[in-house]
Amino acid sequence: MPKIIDHDQRRRDIVDVTWDLIVRGGIEAATMREIAAAAGFANGALKLYFPGKEDIIAATYERALDMMRQYVDLDGRRGLDALREICVSSMPIDEERITAGRVLMIFWQMSLGNRRMHDKYLEHVREWRGLLHRFLAEGREDGDVVTETPDEQIVDEIVLLNAGANVMSLVAGEFSTVGLQHRHLESLLERLTRP
Repeated sequence: MPKIIDHDQRRRDIVDVTWDLIVRGGIEAATMREIAAAAGFANGALKLYFPGKEDIIAATYERALDMMRQYVDLDGRRGLDALREICVSSMPIDEERITAGRVLMIFWQMSLGNRRMHDKYLEHVREWRGLLHRFLAEGREDGDVVTETPDEQIVDEIVLLNAGANVMSLVAGEFSTVGLQHRHLESLLERLTRP
């Protein structure tokens, strides 16, 4: 009887190995040869699961996004409360989120020279910005968000605050402590409650 292979599990295993290689040595460490060896495959066998390295990196990026999504608990939340939750959840406030940020930065770097990856990242940013706009609109509807600052500007600030915190947590952690991140976020959110 032929052995039954769980192809989805094999893909997850390849992504796990790629994740570990990137975290330990950056994108340079995640060569196809190293990925295959660490996953226990012959080099060419990876093509059974992913057409190429770009696809493995894209799947690894999706894993990082999925990890970040798991932190967000929006059940029963809306408006300002939901906005605070999504902001705090995406901040690099523990080792797991900092590590996910490291993988995201690798993807950002690769997306600079790769249109497909760039488009994938833009899709994520548009989705995230859409949620931020929705929560701001709900906050205005609920009477909690009363600032005259345009929503587009607020969304820009939140995105820049989060992206900056992720970068700084990796390159200069002493300038992006958890306490400092929370103070910046609370300052921004408090400004939303004033005309």
